[in-house]
Amino acid sequence: MTTATDTPASDGTDPSRKSRRGPIIIGLTGALLLGGGAFFAVYSGMILAPSEQGKKSAAIAQDFAFIPIERITISLAPGSTSRHLQFAGQIEVEATSRTEIERLQPRFIDVINMYLRAVDPRDLAEPASLIRLRAQILRRLQTVAGQGHIRDFLITEFVLS
Repeated sequence: MTTATDTPASDGTDPSRKSRRGPIIIGLTGALLLGGGAFFAVYSGMILAPSEQGKKSAAIAQDFAFIPIERITISLAPGSTSRHLQFAGQIEVEATSRTEIERLQPRFIDVINMYLRAVDPRDLAEPASLIRLRAQILRRLQTVAGQGHIRDFLITEFVLS
């Protein structure tokens, strides 16, 4: 004697197989709809569009001044490949602080001179050394001048001879 579950369906398909296909078809249809919607949103610029700020040029600040640091010549250690370092720079300061900072220029030259003499001559020959030198000198100048006066330090001359 056979039961109704043991016999195949009249159309030749197994009813348990039909119930497995439904979630797969729904999942694939949902994935296609979401993918198409995401493509349309990105393509039309609704999301991930370039910002308007990047298109506008920033206004150049007018409230700063540059104070030149005279050329400093430092003799390097006897074993180095170069004998001298010629160094010059510019200190970028707040426009309101210019006169106060100009009075400190001898201290700045002293700090720069002492720091450059302490640097290993082999480190000066490396290409990335200028970035480190600039950051270290800026930090030292800001320490001498106090917070809020010096904005940046620019190296205008760096010659190993």
